[in-house]
Amino acid sequence: MSRELKVTAPAKVNLHLGVHPVADERGYHRVDSVMCAVDLHDELIISPSDRLSVEMEPPVDLPMEQNSVFRAADALSRALGRDARFAIRIVKRIPICSGLGGPSTDAAAAIMGLCRLWHVPPTDERVIEVARAIGADVPFFLYGLPSYLAGAGDILAESFPDVPRMPVVIVRPEGDGVSAGAAYKRFDARPQPTPDIQPMLDALRAGDCDEICQRAVNNLGPAARELEPAITEVLSWLSGQDGVRCSLVSGSGSASFAITETAEQAAAIARAASDQLGWWSHAGSTENSGPIVNFL
Repeated sequence: MSRELKVTAPAKVNLHLGVHPVADERGYHRVDSVMCAVDLHDELIISPSDRLSVEMEPPVDLPMEQNSVFRAADALSRALGRDARFAIRIVKRIPICSGLGGPSTDAAAAIMGLCRLWHVPPTDERVIEVARAIGADVPFFLYGLPSYLAGAGDILAESFPDVPRMPVVIVRPEGDGVSAGAAYKRFDARPQPTPDIQPMLDALRAGDCDEICQRAVNNLGPAARELEPAITEVLSWLSGQDGVRCSLVSGSGSASFAITETAEQAAAIARAASDQLGWWSHAGSTENSGPIVNFL
């Protein structure tokens, strides 16, 4: 059997993001986060090699050692006492600086792939600790189900396997995007009230999509909009489109998403955003799975 793997790395959207104006010893804010994976994926190809290396397609101007995938593979190999002699190629489809979890899902996909190769369960506490150390969103992608994460958004509190898949359209305006660090710094300058997580949890437990849409909120969104004013234009446009049940900034931006009544409406909105307004867009649905690992 070939030891070469292909791993899908899904993006995410935040149905609820409640940032508290308190940071932990790592510098992470306390966060109430409800995330869903979506059917927009990066792809990792992991091949045997004589050393650990990571390349991106298309290439980016970033030292390999700073890439989240390199850091995850290196940290996991040290935590497990293994030798990470792999060449990892990342095919990027998730736009960066968009609040869609690109670096985090790529790191989680690398962790899942190496766990498969090394016959280590991803639920191993050493694996979870590595994921948390790489980034607050990384543990979510190991689970994949719609989930509520507490702590710094890195501790699984509850999953919701019965939440139906929902049509979604994601739109990102042109520009460099918003880094999470910049968004949190702006939040710290003008903290927003932290929304109550309980109504969203009740809606998720009931699998009530109407109520989920009613309760969607992100108190980091105002900081993202201040840093990238075009986000406000995107949100205003999305909210006026046919079939939109709710629209929200995803994470720290600069992408926003809308949940729609039908897949056809999501596709029509995505086409209009791209063809008429020149924005990047994706139409699809929420998913109930994390990275998928396959031998090639």
